[in-house]
Amino acid sequence: MTVRLVDVRPRAAYAAGHLPGAVHLDPETDLSAQTSDPSTGGRHPLPSSDRLEEVFSHAGIDSETFVLALDGGTGWAARCWWLLRHLGHDAAGTFDLGGYSGPLTMEEPDVPPARFRGRERRGDLISAEEILARLDDPELTLLDARSAERWRGDVEPLDPVAGRIPGARSAPFDAPLPHGASTGGDLAVYCGSGVTACVVAQRLVLAGRPDVRLYPGSFSEWCRRGGYPIEKGPE
Repeated sequence: MTVRLVDVRPRAAYAAGHLPGAVHLDPETDLSAQTSDPSTGGRHPLPSSDRLEEVFSHAGIDSETFVLALDGGTGWAARCWWLLRHLGHDAAGTFDLGGYSGPLTMEEPDVPPARFRGRERRGDLISAEEILARLDDPELTLLDARSAERWRGDVEPLDPVAGRIPGARSAPFDAPLPHGASTGGDLAVYCGSGVTACVVAQRLVLAGRPDVRLYPGSFSEWCRRGGYPIEKGPE
């Protein structure tokens, strides 16, 4: 099995210096679909399977490749991990370059394209409609990966409305999982736009919850849907 380093930081950060041999995937154009309407899919909609197959093939990834996705602590590496897993490719991990002090290069590797073929995993997504229908269902645990301040509705720097999906527990992506988060019935995660939620999803998978589901539209979709309830304040 070959190893492919995939740097998913913004292009400027990659160009300024990256790990030798690392290829670049742009978080906004390769790991997200483009949208003019965040009420359908959120601010970072999931790309189609066909688009992801093209992206991963161009990065030199096939079924025999172990992918190590690299970011600067933003959550995009976990997003790459989740997208690969969504297409049936489990041979992947993540690494935060934030504390890395080793050698870097500005030279881009010449990587021959591969043939990536995905098979979408079933049951790893949850929709806004299902969440809305199950707001009072004690069997569904919903985790919010945004900061505690955004979860409470104290601030909202990116979306037009502050608050959270009613009943969601706070589980910031840059903090340990809250007590009991990996136990119970159905489990789903969201954030602002479906990126940092993947960090929490990855931790839950590693904690023994491979059935965790992602709400890809996340709060950026939810808060733009007329009539969808929003909760604020402490739990």
